[in-house]
Amino acid sequence: MNYPVIDERILATVQSTWWSRRRHRGDVPPLPPGAVYVFRVGGNYCLFPEGMVFDPTHPDVLDASSVSLVDTRARLVDVERPLPSVSEADNFTVRASFTCQVTDPVVIARQGIIDVTVPLRAYLMGDGDLPRVSAAYRVEEVNAVRTEVSHRMTAYSTIVPPRVAGMSVEFVSAEVHASDDLRDWEQKMRDERRSWELQRGQRDFETQDALRIAELLSQGSDHVDAFGIARKEIDITAAAARIHRTTEQESAHRHEAETSNRAHAQAREAADAQMRRDTVLTLLRQMGGSEYVDYHQVLEQVLRETGGRGAPGVGTASDAARMLESGTARPGRTETGRNGSHDPQGGFVKDEDDLVD
Repeated sequence: MNYPVIDERILATVQSTWWSRRRHRGDVPPLPPGAVYVFRVGGNYCLFPEGMVFDPTHPDVLDASSVSLVDTRARLVDVERPLPSVSEADNFTVRASFTCQVTDPVVIARQGIIDVTVPLRAYLMGDGDLPRVSAAYRVEEVNAVRTEVSHRMTAYSTIVPPRVAGMSVEFVSAEVHASDDLRDWEQKMRDERRSWELQRGQRDFETQDALRIAELLSQGSDHVDAFGIARKEIDITAAAARIHRTTEQESAHRHEAETSNRAHAQAREAADAQMRRDTVLTLLRQMGGSEYVDYHQVLEQVLRETGGRGAPGVGTASDAARMLESGTARPGRTETGRNGSHDPQGGFVKDEDDLVD
């Protein structure tokens, strides 16, 4: 760090000429803003008048053997010192900040302070009790060490203020940093934590988006189409054509289902009618092989088998009863009346064929 002395240069002796003595302007380095010239003339150091235009014929310029450029502006200077921790493998680093400003450029040039951090680092190293502040802490407890070091440096700078000849120096603050390994580890952990939080946030967004889409789909295709049309992702003409095509397909499916249901009902009715006819024929065959037939019992059985509905070729119950009561019995048979008496011909039909229309 080139502060406060920015540059130093040895000057050659100016030879006398016929005309006059003057130093070449290129022998003296240009003066930056905020700096002053300090010439060494013999054993003395002379400050070139600040604000004065450089004069190559000035006596101090002509007789100087060297020149120093001294920066007189205030600067903030940082100085570092390592501090031990409870572990021998890790250290803390304290960085103390000081404000410095040149008050006497001549003294600074005489001492040749090219780097002001050298005397300030010596001042910081002069506090022998500072390492004891951090030695009881682990490197992970850097925040506690920061507080302790700040208190210690404030007290130390108050009792033993920093001094550099020709400058005003004041302690500003002290910062404590952990080792590079710990900093790299914490940075890696931070990056991993941020990456995990980012992934979790993305998953949450995806879940919310999926729920929103599911809710949208649950409201039906018309709502989905309207949403897509509103976002200009679906063409309204194409949506209308698709809806019309879907409606026609649904109408065709309903018509086909109704036709199938009617055909099935008709088939069941035909099967039931055939079953009733088969039942009547079966009963008639059984009656043909029997000598005595109780037609009232036969009629009741037929009605039970057909569910109370008349079978093809068979009349209603009242008609059948009248037919049975008015028919003639077979020869040699007597009718058993309702009162238990027998009538030779009452209550029987003459022939089984009379049961069929």
